[in-house]
Amino acid sequence: MSISLYTLSVSNYLQTLDAVSSVVSKGAEYAESEGIDKAELLATRLRDDMLPFSFQVISVVHHSRGAIEGVQAGVFTPPPSLDLDYAGLQALVSDAAAFLRGLDEREIDALQGKAMKFKMGDFEIPFSAEDFLLTFSLPNFYFHATTTYSILRMLGTPLGKMDFLGAMRVAS
Repeated sequence: MSISLYTLSVSNYLQTLDAVSSVVSKGAEYAESEGIDKAELLATRLRDDMLPFSFQVISVVHHSRGAIEGVQAGVFTPPPSLDLDYAGLQALVSDAAAFLRGLDEREIDALQGKAMKFKMGDFEIPFSAEDFLLTFSLPNFYFHATTTYSILRMLGTPLGKMDFLGAMRVAS
């Protein structure tokens, strides 16, 4: 049995994006109930040398929607600097999921073998589409999704493992 590039990438992105959307919504509800300033929440870091919550959410989107767009364009670069409030981050996640849901599975599968590169200034790493998605994009995507969850959990948002996992694709 073969597994398609779409299943390996887009299906996984959607599962976790939907979970992140829910986690971020629960974070907003918790902040409101506890009187936590959402602007402060956006700036919260797990450690001083890590980037803040807002960057983590932006990176979840960048390593899902942005990764697919990067493969399509042949180049992927670091995420743009975005100055969004909490509602703006929620919309960004929702828009990314809607974009991915609109993709045609055959078009994504046809990207397999396509040459592309990660580019940061003069630094470049060449990839095939599938190697980029599986060895660079997905690990980064999960890292930033985990950090998003962890920041909210650290602040006291009532979250559990099932919140992180989201809707799993189970046999029917």
